[in-house]
Amino acid sequence: MTARLFEPLTLDSLTLENRILIAPMCQYSARDGEATDWHMMHLGQLAMSGAGLLTLEATAVSPEARITAWDLGLYNDGCERALARVLDAVREYAPIPVCIQIAHAGRKASSDAPWAGGKQIPPEHPYGWRTEAPSAVAHGEGEVPPHALDAADLKRVRDDFVATAKRAVRLGIEAVELHGAHGYLLHQFLSPIANKRTDAYGGSLANRMRFPLEIYDAVRDVVPAGSPVWLRVSATDWVEDGWDIDETVELAQALKKAGSPAIHVSTGGVSPKQAIKIGPGYQVPYAERIKAETGLATIAVGLITEPRQAEDILAEGKADAISLARAMLYNPRWPWHAAAELGAKARAPKQYWRSQPHHLKDLFKDTAFGQR
Repeated sequence: MTARLFEPLTLDSLTLENRILIAPMCQYSARDGEATDWHMMHLGQLAMSGAGLLTLEATAVSPEARITAWDLGLYNDGCERALARVLDAVREYAPIPVCIQIAHAGRKASSDAPWAGGKQIPPEHPYGWRTEAPSAVAHGEGEVPPHALDAADLKRVRDDFVATAKRAVRLGIEAVELHGAHGYLLHQFLSPIANKRTDAYGGSLANRMRFPLEIYDAVRDVVPAGSPVWLRVSATDWVEDGWDIDETVELAQALKKAGSPAIHVSTGGVSPKQAIKIGPGYQVPYAERIKAETGLATIAVGLITEPRQAEDILAEGKADAISLARAMLYNPRWPWHAAAELGAKARAPKQYWRSQPHHLKDLFKDTAFGQR
């Protein structure tokens, strides 16, 4: 019997050959939003991994939407050209479909790179700027508060998401994930911790969901039918009186009505006061509940590191796909090793077919050998 992890998954008209998804992972290595040779190396090795889908890192819709001054963007022709160069190289050698995570950092923008401490960079600094958010409430104590978005700003941000989505479509990207997790702008609208508005975009759950759903609809409208568009969410803030799983289920139901075929379920990020209970697969119960109550295909993520662990999550019906980030960075051949352990087949580039272990003659798909 085929391992569940290596069964195909269809989202709208896009069929993935297995259920291993490479999660978006920020690299903080772009220049003025433009992809560099680092992205060529990084995405190139991940594209050869045998996973079912490769998701680009959080890709900003404007310069001020970047988490750091070194974030990837897709907001001008230079960004588009640079990313096209990387994607052209990836596609020449790897048939893996590509997803883009479209993002706006909101009040968590203007940060330093993680390896430099990750603190807020003040607006007057060459690598800093004034951030924007639902409300003029700083993320952390002592930080410069963000500009509260007014009606004209909301339209601008919506238009920026749409423009980036159109560029992604031009680049032939097959799927779109909107970043509504980890304390960034769309999550800030959802969470009462960050959203103190008194207009139609704040207060009640329906009001707090309004802007993320407007963004979803606007992006869905410009992405071709059949190409899936979904949201990554934080199912809980891990803070009392914050965004929680009950509200996430309601959001998931609204997204399903809007046409989303899936939801990517993470947690946390909106407050330094979060108290996360970390352990293997610690976020899976949230994906499981959303799947059970909405029927949406759920993508589980978070300390899923072992092939058997991933297989059990799918076999027990807790999720429909597994998203890997740090485990994939640590072992870019994770899908090969998972296939070997679970008795399945994985895709490998022909240049690497000779690496197939002697005792696993059928590990790689479509192999052929000949030498004189």
